[in-house]
Parts: sequence; C-alpha cells; structure tokens
Amino acid sequence: MLLIKNGLLHTMENDTPIRADMLIDNGKIIKIKKQIIPSAETEIYNAENLNVYPGFIDAHSHIGIAEDKISSQNDTSNENTNPTTPAIRGIDAINPMDSAFHNAIAAGITGVMVGPGSSNAVGGQFAFIKTYGRCVDDMVVLSPAAIKIAFGENPMNCYGLNGNMPSSRMGIASLIREELFRARQYFSQNQSGNEDFTLECYKELFEKKIPLKAHVHRADDIFTAIRIAKEFDLDLTLDHCTEGHLIAQEIAKSGYPAIVGPSLASRNKDEVSLSDFKTAGILHNAGVTVAITTDHPVSRIQYLPLCAGIAAKEGLGATAALRAITIDAARICRVDHKIGSLKEGKDADIVIFEGNPLEINSCVKATIINGEIVWCN
Repeated sequence: MLLIKNGLLHTMENDTPIRADMLIDNGKIIKIKKQIIPSAETEIYNAENLNVYPGFIDAHSHIGIAEDKISSQNDTSNENTNPTTPAIRGIDAINPMDSAFHNAIAAGITGVMVGPGSSNAVGGQFAFIKTYGRCVDDMVVLSPAAIKIAFGENPMNCYGLNGNMPSSRMGIASLIREELFRARQYFSQNQSGNEDFTLECYKELFEKKIPLKAHVHRADDIFTAIRIAKEFDLDLTLDHCTEGHLIAQEIAKSGYPAIVGPSLASRNKDEVSLSDFKTAGILHNAGVTVAITTDHPVSRIQYLPLCAGIAAKEGLGATAALRAITIDAARICRVDHKIGSLKEGKDADIVIFEGNPLEINSCVKATIINGEIVWCN
C-alpha cells in the first residue's frame, strides 16, 4: 500500500481542493480522508506543501508511432497506399520504447489517446493507453477507442497530388460516406455469419461505444464532419478544431466535444493560419466540452501542461484548463470511469506538483501510474 499524506488534493470531482490523505492499494485509490493512520507496512509519500492532481491526459497524439527519432522507419503513422484503412490498429505501431514516453511521465502525463495520422480519409483505429510499460498490450485502457477520419489538406495532398482520389474536399466526404454506408448495410443485412474484416471494425462505432475521431481544422471541414456524423447517427470528436472559435455556437449546438490544438506549433499550412490559444476558451464559454492536445510530435507531449496554461491565460481559465487535461479529457476519451479524477475506486494515476502545473516554473515531484511511483524528483 501507498499513502499520500498531507497533500492538497485537486480531485477534479469538484472545483475546490481539499487537504487530505489518499490511500492506494492494488493500483486503485481505496480511501480519501482527512487523516488516515498507516499500517506498519504502508509506504508513505509526504505531500505536505505539494499539490496532488489526477494524472494528465493528452486526448490526441501519435506518441510511439511517430517516434522521437524521426526517420522513414520511425514514423509509421500513416498507411499511404489506400485512402480508406479502417481496419488498421494504432496498437500495432506503438513502440513503448520511444523516449517520448519517458518525457510524458516526467511531465505528469499518465494517459494518452494514440492512433494513425491524417493522410487518409479513413485512417484506422485509435487506442487509449497509459504511458508506463514495456508491452503495449499491458498499457491499454481502451482499444479500439475511436476510428480516425480526416478532412482537408492532408488527404488531398497525399493522394490528389498524385492524381488519385481524394483530390478535393468533396472527394474526402464522399469516401467517408461510402465507407459508412457500406458498414451500415453490412450490419443491417449480414445475417449469414460471413464476416468482412474491413467492416467488422465499425461495429463498436455503430453501437456508439466509440466515436469517429475527426481531424478538422477549417470551419467548413468542421461542419462537414458534423453533417456526416449526424447523417449516420454517430458520435464524434472534433480534433484540432482550429477555426472552432469562429463557429463556437454552432459546435455547441451539435453537442460534440472538441480536442483543441496543437496551438504551440507553427502555422505551416493554409488551414491552420488562424490557429490561436483563444480557441479553447471561446469554445468552453459557448458550452462545448474541451480537451487540450499537443498532437505529439507536432508539439512535444511534455508541453501539455504549458499549453493548458497558455489556454487558461487566453480565456479558458485555470479550472477549465485543468479539466481539459484531466476529467474532461477522460470523458471525451470515454475512460472517465477509470481515470481523470481522484476518487475512491478509480485507478491510482496521480501527479504530485510543487507549484501550479499551469505555470512554467512548477516542478513535478512524482508521477504515479497504477499505484506505482514511476517518476520521482
């Protein structure tokens, strides 16, 4: 057992931190109480004068797939031979030995949504994993966790510049609709037991157990993603949502959440020319559930708290910024029953800070995953 004693607990179950002890056993938080008397065999971490948070979450990344050591062999985030590849699985390309996992843990990031890039109209399956481990199968929290679709410049440049489909935004939307139509027909008509591997992967999507995960930057692409999701009655997350601040009320009306970022990155293509840290705050204030992403390696994953801090300064506010990398991110990723807040019964994924994690001079003192101290400063 591990007892975190005398910490200021930012539980994210409510907005007011509490001074309390927290007892951990078998990877779970088993008790939060004003004072807990330890048994003789209990390990004690003295968190006096320190801030204790649920482990941070990056709701959209390519960590372990697009590795820190960039080369043609170390970035396998896209299957660039076919614009629709729903059956490919992110877990088959995640390398837990990627040094970025160490950086994530040292920054207090304990959970990440990981999957294919955005070259394809339908890119494949994301997984939600923890950041500590050697075998990805042991790190998985939810897989599949989403099916990636992508709009805009990336699919058009990957295929259209070579004279293939899609070369236009209309072509991208058409390919996605065709895939979803085939899948819907398959599930409504296939009673014979003859399974199609390229369509079975949509099963949990149509059961609304997982969402479409839409790479969208421009406002018109955001609307197209919403339109298609509504047509097929599917859940959706709006990832990047770069021009979301221009259409915040419409996004709020859709009911879909936004995963905003990477705002700490160059405006290296036309569709991100309006990228701004104010986007998250404008969306949040309009009533949209918001998470923050680094889109690692576009921005390095260890800067997730910094991105949240700048978003807080630019209108999101400190409380919502912390929620955007903890409980709200967990809810968007559909893992909030396990992680995202400090609550009895949840996984003991915890980060202990000296100072405020939204400020640049703060310091991670310890990162705990599954009840184990995996980083200590």
